[in-house]
Amino acid sequence: MRIVGGVWSGRQIAAPPGRDTRPTTDRVREAWMSAVAPWLADASVLDLFAGSGALGLEALSRGASRAVFVETGGKALQSLRANLASLEVNTSSTSVLPVDAIRHVASLRPFEYDLAFADPPYEQGFATRLVELWSASPFARILCIEHSPHERLGGVTPAREKRYGDTMLTFLMADPEVDPDLTTHGAHER
Repeated sequence: MRIVGGVWSGRQIAAPPGRDTRPTTDRVREAWMSAVAPWLADASVLDLFAGSGALGLEALSRGASRAVFVETGGKALQSLRANLASLEVNTSSTSVLPVDAIRHVASLRPFEYDLAFADPPYEQGFATRLVELWSASPFARILCIEHSPHERLGGVTPAREKRYGDTMLTFLMADPEVDPDLTTHGAHER
């Protein structure tokens, strides 16, 4: 695996060994980052079910100011921490939380993050549960979820949805009535 764009473009990162983690392909990560590019500058990012941390690292590489990685898998945490060290990521701009992602987002305040990325295990209901929690109290201005195309995320209208083979990317944006900053096409001002 490698970082696809930004200041660390081309740098190799480690994926957790074994089949417990399904790394997001370079092609899908590039599409993901291109879709949120207008909001990456100085963004605070939440990387849920972080695995190797590839999504949060891509965001930092492209200008995000802060990334919080949420992961509970032992091998994934080892890879994530190794990746942070190998890229010499400033520790003041990152946190690694070895906690349950669903419980964590349930405890967040509205708009605590600018962007939230989630790559949960497929077809176990995690993607649907994240959407339910975000719909009740949007913990990020934009929520981006990678999920199986067979798992429909009911009750929401995606701002964008794109299928890549066995992978679906769904992008949700907070209601502009609630968060008018999203009506601009650049990074929102703080």
